[in-house]
Amino acid sequence: MRLEVGQLAPDFTLECAGGETFQLKTELENSENGVIVYFYPRANTPGCTTEACDFRDSLASLQGAGYEVVGVSPDKISALDKFAEKQSLSFPLASDPDKEVMKKFGAFGEKKNYGKVVRGVIRSTVVVGKDQKVKVAMYNVRAKGHVGRLRKELGL
Repeated sequence: MRLEVGQLAPDFTLECAGGETFQLKTELENSENGVIVYFYPRANTPGCTTEACDFRDSLASLQGAGYEVVGVSPDKISALDKFAEKQSLSFPLASDPDKEVMKKFGAFGEKKNYGKVVRGVIRSTVVVGKDQKVKVAMYNVRAKGHVGRLRKELGL
C-alpha cells in the first residue's frame, strides 16, 4: 500500500552508516520543513550511486530550504559505510534489512524488472512534513534526474 499526500507517515527508527541511529520523529522535530526519505535497492550499484550522488550534490540547497535527507535500503551497515565513504555522502544512510519500513511506506512489493514481475525495493521518495504528514509521494522513480524533479515538485 503506497502512501498518499496528506496521510500520516509511519514513524521509524533504523540503524545507519557510521553507527548512528535515525528516528523520523526526532529528525522532523529538528528540521525546519521536513524530511526527504528516499528508498533505493542497493548501495554501490550504478542507478543507486547516481541517485545518491544527486542527493549529495543537492544537499546544501535542500537543507537550505529546510529539508533533511535520509536514504533507506536493505543493505547491511558495512555496505552502507563503504558506500557513504566511497561517494562522500554526508546524509544518513539507514539499513532496513527486514524491509519493514519499506513495506509501511509502500516502497517494497511487486515491480517490473526487465519486463518480468518481481518482488523487490521500489525506488521511491516520500517527503514528510513537520506535521508528519506526507507532502510528496513519488514511486517507481528513475534514478537519473529524480532529484531535479523532486526539487521542482517542492518549488526549489
